[in-house]
Amino acid sequence: MAPDSFELEISDTIRRMLSGRGEVSEKRIVGGGLGFMVDGHLCCGISRRGLTVRVGPDGKESALQEPHVRPLAFGKREAAAFIVVEPAGLRDGDAVADWVERGLRFVATLS
Repeated sequence: MAPDSFELEISDTIRRMLSGRGEVSEKRIVGGGLGFMVDGHLCCGISRRGLTVRVGPDGKESALQEPHVRPLAFGKREAAAFIVVEPAGLRDGDAVADWVERGLRFVATLS
């Protein structure tokens, strides 16, 4: 499935933010989305379902208290370190930047 305008716009924003932040690569992720790897670690990804962000197990609970945020789940199993920000939570341009920064902060702890 080809990306829609929402995905393309958010992807461009993420690319600009990650420029110069270490070794950055893009990779197709489960569910047909586009993932962004920073220094070999998945930081975030975008799909029609929203923005997936790696916040870490400790950051997950606080992130889930925010509007339009849900756990990343595969069937009945939740990912320990990832959340999804639904498209409604990304309408404000600063929201995308804030969530990507959270992902970057967590990924920096992995290197």
